[in-house]
Amino acid sequence: MATQCQFRFKYLLIFFIFLFIEIFIALFVKDKFIRPYLGDMFVVIVLYFFVKIFTLNKIKFLSIYILLFAILVEFLQYINIVDILNLSNIKFFKILIGTTFDFKDIFCYFLGSIPLFVLDYLERKKR
Repeated sequence: MATQCQFRFKYLLIFFIFLFIEIFIALFVKDKFIRPYLGDMFVVIVLYFFVKIFTLNKIKFLSIYILLFAILVEFLQYINIVDILNLSNIKFFKILIGTTFDFKDIFCYFLGSIPLFVLDYLERKKR
């Protein structure tokens, strides 16, 4: 039991570190590289460690599922889901889901997933 709590705390800590970095980038970085590219790479990392807080090692290919989820959200941007659901006047949903589709975002999600693929592999190998 203590080991599970230690793992959860580790993942919680990593989650908050990357979440803080994401928020910092969103609020204070106004450039043409870090915000659009590094920010997208960190999104999948934040999601991954958020899920790990609650699931530990129970999801075998979590990194792949997180990547697919990020791609799904990008597809929802492509079809303008915010407008379809009539949420375009609510800033929270425009920020959460996003409104601009870009293939470069999918590439960034993939790059951000690479270290997560490695982590998943190392955890499976350890078990």
